[in-house]
Amino acid sequence: MRWEARELKVTDEAALLPLAGLVRSVRTPEFAGVTFHEVLCKSALNRVPAASSMPFSWTINPTRGCLHRCTYCFARRTHEYLDLDSGKDFDTQIVVKTNVVEVLRKELARPSWKHEHVALGTNSDPYMRAEGRYRLMPGIITALAGSGTPFSILTKGPLLKRDLPLLVEAARTVPVSVAVSLALVDPELQQKVEPGTPTPKARLDLVRALTDAGLDCSVLAMPILPWLTDSEEQLDALFGALAEAGAADVTVGALHLRPGAREWYLAWLAREYPALVPRYRTLYGRGSYAPADYRTWLAERAGKARRRHGFDRRAPRRWARSPEPTAMPGPVRALEPAQQALF
Repeated sequence: MRWEARELKVTDEAALLPLAGLVRSVRTPEFAGVTFHEVLCKSALNRVPAASSMPFSWTINPTRGCLHRCTYCFARRTHEYLDLDSGKDFDTQIVVKTNVVEVLRKELARPSWKHEHVALGTNSDPYMRAEGRYRLMPGIITALAGSGTPFSILTKGPLLKRDLPLLVEAARTVPVSVAVSLALVDPELQQKVEPGTPTPKARLDLVRALTDAGLDCSVLAMPILPWLTDSEEQLDALFGALAEAGAADVTVGALHLRPGAREWYLAWLAREYPALVPRYRTLYGRGSYAPADYRTWLAERAGKARRRHGFDRRAPRRWARSPEPTAMPGPVRALEPAQQALF
């Protein structure tokens, strides 16, 4: 059955946002409680600030807001720029750039385009469930590969498996990097802290599918949650599962609580683990990031798990074009706070 036949057009004024390029706002039975605001964007490529230490210069975000409902998501505050709140609205008011593929093709065809690396998944997940409805990623992948532009994808969404043939083909001509976000393997805790995300098992299966397809898959084990997912047993279970799934490497990073995410996460913590609230207020009392001594301690503990499960013995890889479908970047071993803010 076609989507259009099951859509409910939104008519209440509160749901019709003053978004630039807004075409319509719709709801569907398959996404209860969610409103999709379909817009026509003027640009698809977003330049990363020159002062950034990121290993890429451009990003693409086909959507704003996210159905994953991660309590800790740093991007929550970006919804406030739309006169929406960083809590429930971020989870349920999803902006979709329906013409992003058409605009991207035009931008990539410009003589001024230098074919710099483009990252997807730095603000919203390109393979959240809404991608099954809008199918924007196949066009984005083919546009980037067809223009000779290297790109990377970061996701929690097993829906990416749908596009594996496209990614394998793209990797024959341009450097392609894929990373899966997974920082805990306890399904009960996962459902509490990121209730809209696919299960840890589903994401481990995605790592295996990417590896079986000939694509190296790195994992971002971020964020590690103090006193919730940072024990030796939990890190050992995580690294063990990732090694078994065939992950190429793992990058660990501690939770950071920027405004927007900070209020939402601490409210969740007060409901679920109230005894931890004073400890978090002490740990994050001076800013958004965990203190340097905690990050150093976490890196040492994670380093032991890395070595125990053989990740330190895996040869680093470099960007390289290859006639084979295996063109992956070497993973970043540790992220500074400024870098963590993009993921």
